[in-house]
Amino acid sequence: MQDLLLLSKDTPVAIIRNGLAETIVPERIPFYFRYRSDAKKWLESRAIDSHRINSRLLKKVLRLEHKDDMTAVLAVNAATITDNYWVKPFDDNALSYSDVRFKINLFDKLALYGSVESFDLPPGRTPELTNTGSFEKCWRMENGQWWMYKAGKQEELFSEMLAFRVGSMLGFSIAEYEVAGDYIKSSDFTDNARVDFEPAEGIICDEFNYVKIYQMLKAIDVEIAHQYVLMCYYDGLIFNMDRHEYNFGVIRNSDSGALLSLAPFFDHNIVLIARGYPGNEPKDMLITDFVELMKYIDKPIHIRKLDENEVKSAALSVPNEPPITNEISAPKEFAAQYLLSREKALKEHCGELIQYLMKGGFNGFR
Repeated sequence: MQDLLLLSKDTPVAIIRNGLAETIVPERIPFYFRYRSDAKKWLESRAIDSHRINSRLLKKVLRLEHKDDMTAVLAVNAATITDNYWVKPFDDNALSYSDVRFKINLFDKLALYGSVESFDLPPGRTPELTNTGSFEKCWRMENGQWWMYKAGKQEELFSEMLAFRVGSMLGFSIAEYEVAGDYIKSSDFTDNARVDFEPAEGIICDEFNYVKIYQMLKAIDVEIAHQYVLMCYYDGLIFNMDRHEYNFGVIRNSDSGALLSLAPFFDHNIVLIARGYPGNEPKDMLITDFVELMKYIDKPIHIRKLDENEVKSAALSVPNEPPITNEISAPKEFAAQYLLSREKALKEHCGELIQYLMKGGFNGFR
């Protein structure tokens, strides 16, 4: 692996030699490098998921010499839409951040649905090579703002849209979602890297235990740890089966590296009825793990209470149509009722550790 310079905007923050990072500006390096030096792993974590069918088509159209993650990442200098980090050869004195930032994306249709028209395009730079995640998706610039378009089954799109509406209803910090024809789209919550999003993996590695993650976050910022508890409640409420270290994280000041907040909640396409219609009373690990966390904190959290009519109205207004089955003749009504049953279960298991607020109240710890 060649020697590289890791930069934040145009400021060198680390040197990468023999695959290892040597820090130059400690306060501005990714959190990952505060605990580890394996630059190869960090770079590869920024690559498009090679198991996505359209990623293979993309690499073919772009004429990449090799199909591995490192080749994909270095083809665009490891630049992404949602942060200001990038790399260049150590001896390159000409390339600047303005040269590698993404301003357009000609390969969105190929990444999203495998458009054959893209095979007529010449190779070029695209943010799709660093667009991570296992579902087909793409970035599109619309009116000066980046939007993430996502493909999925009707039940997945419906579940993600309803989860967004419920999260907004409760006053949580959540990425904006809209229906976009056969897809849904989510706004870039970094506002074109005005701030940096850093996945939680850089702080927690692959830890999944709620209490341990809370302890790790609290060690660096108490308020972010409290925001994490709200996210855990939300995950329990919407039956989020797929929260992991890469689909939540922190927001940092891109000039100073200072921590600002937990990132807005995002990536909720494996929630609610996305994987079928649950037939059991809610008492799964998402609820019991949250209860364990709350007992560890031993301090009441204040949460807005859902309004039954608003939830049902929100579900019915989502245009996506989940499948009707022999058992479920009204999927949207089922999803709304299932949400309410999960709220009830969380309260019953947590008792006085959950205090409900009326509309307009402040979510969190007092």
